Amino acid sequence: MIVDFFKKINDITKRDARYKADAYEFVMEALWFTQKKLRRNGHVTGKELLEGIRDFGLEQFGPMTETVFQNWGITKTEDFGEIVFNMVEHGLMNKTESDSRQDFKNVYNFKEAFDSRKLFGIEKDK
Repeated sequence: MIVDFFKKINDITKRDARYKADAYEFVMEALWFTQKKLRRNGHVTGKELLEGIRDFGLEQFGPMTETVFQNWGITKTEDFGEIVFNMVEHGLMNKTESDSRQDFKNVYNFKEAFDSRKLFGIEKDK
């Protein structure tokens, strides 16, 4: 199953080079993180997943979260929607009839959501 996952991710990134393979692996891990946080084994909404992505990203990368995401080609919440729907199209995730790419549009602003000074009490240079 793990080999199949990485093969499919490789196939996706060959067809859609906007995002690095690491971003897909991160989204899957963020899904599991979100399900655990919500104490749910099944479906999570796009907004719930994005909240989980933010929390998991900050847990994993701290003040470098936005930089890591940018390195992967991700600059806005819609990018995570594209990744999710690429994974859905390749059988790596499921969706309900009501799920859409629109669910990921403008959920939060990266500059505000990952502002190191606010999140980690870092003072601005004087």
